[in-house]
Amino acid sequence: MRRSPRDLSPWVAFAADLLVLVVFVVAGRRSHDEGSGLAGFLRVWWPFAVALVVATIASGTWRAPLEWRRAVVAWLVTVALGMTLRIAVQGRQFKPTFVIVTTVFVGAGMLGWRAVVRKLAARRARGAVAP
Repeated sequence: MRRSPRDLSPWVAFAADLLVLVVFVVAGRRSHDEGSGLAGFLRVWWPFAVALVVATIASGTWRAPLEWRRAVVAWLVTVALGMTLRIAVQGRQFKPTFVIVTTVFVGAGMLGWRAVVRKLAARRARGAVAP
């Protein structure tokens, strides 16, 4: 029996979204020559990781991880809340360029892997139906 794309494990989806945040932080720290220390990584990563947990619950992506509307909400909440935590809790400055880069990178990652999985699932489904 084939699983529907809606049946993707919410844990796998959450791990993929978390991986997007890891890549985002690692790439950002490298591009700004901020080193690869764990403390620096965690300082940048934790607000977005916490935001992702809230976003996953609030958007309902744990129910239907590949559903576009839920994924878009999860992406936007992750960025908005992550930025809010970074500014309010860590006392970081609001930098419009950082918000733009974060929004684009995290959106491309969170929506991108979902697009690939949906495309592969659709191909498999067509292949299973073809004579």
